[in-house]
Amino acid sequence: MGKGPGLYTDIGKKARDLLYRDYQSDQKFTITTYTSAGVAITSSGTKKGELFLADVNTQLKNKNITTDIKVDTNSNLFTTITVDEPAPGLKTIFSFIVPDQRSGKLELQYLHEYAGITTGIGLTANPIVNFSGVVGNNALSLGTDLAFDTASGNFIKCNAGLSFTNADLIASMTLNDKGDTLNASYYHTVSPLTSTAVGAELTHSFSTNENTLTIGTQHALDPLTVVKARVNSYGKASALIQHEWSAKSLITISGEVDTRAIEKSAKVGLALALKP
Repeated sequence: MGKGPGLYTDIGKKARDLLYRDYQSDQKFTITTYTSAGVAITSSGTKKGELFLADVNTQLKNKNITTDIKVDTNSNLFTTITVDEPAPGLKTIFSFIVPDQRSGKLELQYLHEYAGITTGIGLTANPIVNFSGVVGNNALSLGTDLAFDTASGNFIKCNAGLSFTNADLIASMTLNDKGDTLNASYYHTVSPLTSTAVGAELTHSFSTNENTLTIGTQHALDPLTVVKARVNSYGKASALIQHEWSAKSLITISGEVDTRAIEKSAKVGLALALKP
């Protein structure tokens, strides 16, 4: 993590990325091209069983303003306009979906040496108001994540979290679902030279008294190839290999087996991302 505590979403992010990022059981293809004017056009397709989903995203950058426009197979038009640092440490994000007239949202993010704040409000008559804040530094931080429904006058989300970071270890804990779910995670860098790391996440539900434990690791076979593996307390074991075969172009193959039901077929996912 850089200087300062970051945003609330950064709490536990390293462990989440290690344990869940890039694992999938679908087939996904993404290609990005650039026009002479610098516009990035990204086309992607995902096959989920018998269902095929596709979208096209166009990104235009002009100084500190980034505009993203995406169209999917359901004819939805997603638009996001991001203004980076209109003032020091501030980011403004405006988003909406056509034809959903209630989807408009305005979000502000502010990063400071000792704080990180995010506020968001829906652009409707009775909006949902979101607020998250973190205080601390790059070693210890404490934060909360809230959502208030102005229509009902109730808090629909009330979470809290803390994080501790040193040179090679990140430990975090969050209390979610209005106090019903406790999540603790751990990330440890074993060898920076080979990107070797281990991580674990323990989730406890107070209402059902159930625990879920997930542990995982990653290791770079060479500067262009990374392998990852994980297993959880339900007996699901997963592994992946990711290779950067040219600059910014990645191929990822992942698989998952249920060790408690070996007779079932393994799930295999493939992702191919091409960039010039």
